[in-house]
Amino acid sequence: MKHMLLIGILVAISTISIHTGLDSIGLLPPQASAQAIAIDELFEWHVWMISFLFSLIVVTLVYSLIAFRRRRGETGDGAHIEGHAGLEVLWTMAPLFVVVYLAFIGAQSLGETRRVDPSALEVDVIAGQWFWRFEYPGQGVVSTELVLPVDRQVYLRMESLDVIHSFWVPEFRVKQDIVPGQVTELRITPIMTGSYKVLCAELCGTSHAYMEAVVIVLDESDFADWLAGQSASVEDDPVARGRRLSEQNGCLACHSVDGSQKVGPTWTGLFGSQVRLADDSVALADENFIISSILDPDMQVVEGYTAGVMPSNYRDLFEESQLDDIVAYIISLGK
Repeated sequence: MKHMLLIGILVAISTISIHTGLDSIGLLPPQASAQAIAIDELFEWHVWMISFLFSLIVVTLVYSLIAFRRRRGETGDGAHIEGHAGLEVLWTMAPLFVVVYLAFIGAQSLGETRRVDPSALEVDVIAGQWFWRFEYPGQGVVSTELVLPVDRQVYLRMESLDVIHSFWVPEFRVKQDIVPGQVTELRITPIMTGSYKVLCAELCGTSHAYMEAVVIVLDESDFADWLAGQSASVEDDPVARGRRLSEQNGCLACHSVDGSQKVGPTWTGLFGSQVRLADDSVALADENFIISSILDPDMQVVEGYTAGVMPSNYRDLFEESQLDDIVAYIISLGK
């Protein structure tokens, strides 16, 4: 009985020490959404359980190695122990009740993340290789940044243009896959103003690691001012429209505008140049070449680059006038 009491005391001390240590190193980023609070409560239970189970195993093992070691001069066998029915029942039933309880609070956390607010702000999230685009229905606003008001639920309707992506802002905790051919949903209630980052948490191709977008949480008044400013910014310049289209549809994730090398050829100095192709032929990079490269990217692959990397669905995304705007933007980058 003395040994059991000592082990119990040491396990308790070890559990508290390990939990305190884990808590002090900041395992999780700041709680920036209401959903994060409920999820972190569940994480907190798991950290306590991890600390306890680790302590129970390691403390018992180390204590037994020290307290029940073979002393000098001992040559006989240790005591023969058949077992203990009470302990068998305890370590079978206790984990069962713990798992059931964790399932219960897990269901509560899930319910909180899916709670519906009728006044939620609606935002359409478009994911593609390798970009994010955010559209605000009824406002006529399209942005490459996700701008949200604080303390108001946001209802995200998400679609993929090509492969499976996954929407994840670590500070919001919640994560949702975006599957081509169907609409997935996610609800977030930001509770802390600031700047964050949305990441793609599903391996989606060559530039998956760079598929990021800025998330900005503003006060309600600042958000209203931003929305009004975006709605009023109608651009008549085709170069400006082409630049915006390139940003919103992920073109600049693969093509640089400063001469540096990315996944695809740089756009700087492209227009009017002689381009050597993978089949060793040479083509003039005029309007027709650029448009055909957008609509059918594998037809004329530039030397040094690989076919099948650029998405082939831009034919369905761009209207003829939008293609002209993109060409105008490329022309503006120099010859």
